[in-house]
Amino acid sequence: MAMIQTVDFFTPIVDDPFTFGQVAVANSLSDVYAKGGKPLTALNIVCFPVKTMDISILREILTGGLDKMREAGVVLVGGHSVEDMELKYGLSVTGIIHPEKVVLNTGSKAGDKLLLTKPLGTGIVNTALKRGKASEEAVSKAINYMITLNNKASELMMTVNVNACTDVTGFGLLGHACEMIEGTNVGMVIYSTEVPYIKEAKELAEMGMIPGGTQRNRDYRGDMIKIDRDVPGYLMDIFFDPQTSGGLLISVPEPVAESLVKMMHEDGIEEAAIIGEIVTNPKGRIILK
Repeated sequence: MAMIQTVDFFTPIVDDPFTFGQVAVANSLSDVYAKGGKPLTALNIVCFPVKTMDISILREILTGGLDKMREAGVVLVGGHSVEDMELKYGLSVTGIIHPEKVVLNTGSKAGDKLLLTKPLGTGIVNTALKRGKASEEAVSKAINYMITLNNKASELMMTVNVNACTDVTGFGLLGHACEMIEGTNVGMVIYSTEVPYIKEAKELAEMGMIPGGTQRNRDYRGDMIKIDRDVPGYLMDIFFDPQTSGGLLISVPEPVAESLVKMMHEDGIEEAAIIGEIVTNPKGRIILK
């Protein structure tokens, strides 16, 4: 078996420390799941302002993280902590996979369908939360998606021999989609009306609740994307929205795409949807319709 090791940590995005710990762990494990692997062990990585924050907060964060690790069947084997002015928490994760079955974020083939397993918009909702503009319902939805592991989606995709996969995180849907086709002999079409997103994210985006990373993502990858004139502006904000613990974006052969979506729905991944396809032209670019 081949070993997979990933490192990921970030600053708080929710007020409840237990929930933050859960989100941080779910986010950290996703890199292994996106490769089709099984995470086995983890090391905590903590930066904590001991002089300005009560140690009970750290205790709750670690408890939340451990709760999510137990759900994933991951063993905590230690960790590292440093004093810092800003709170940060995450994991170094080690997992396993058969070396001939590793799923890369490149390798899509013309005719593949694109499947997304979680709705977008968590970055917009989190920004609105910080500004006191997010409803309880919107926050509840965002938290639920962020604490949900990608383990089931990963296990199911490995039953149909997918061609490529990435988890959708800080670069947003379109940023990670660009990584999948950059420098390759295929392109991508995304059907904007098929992409799932948190309903409240539309209104929040139109109110200007946009994370700073959204524009950076757009500036970095905008030249790779051709946008149909009928695609509304708020959708571009959602599609470039930096996600925390987002879903998997999977490139799967067309003959098994519908059956994979059906299996995911039956296993509780209710928002999984086919959102586009891989095409021969334009090479290395995305058409957003």
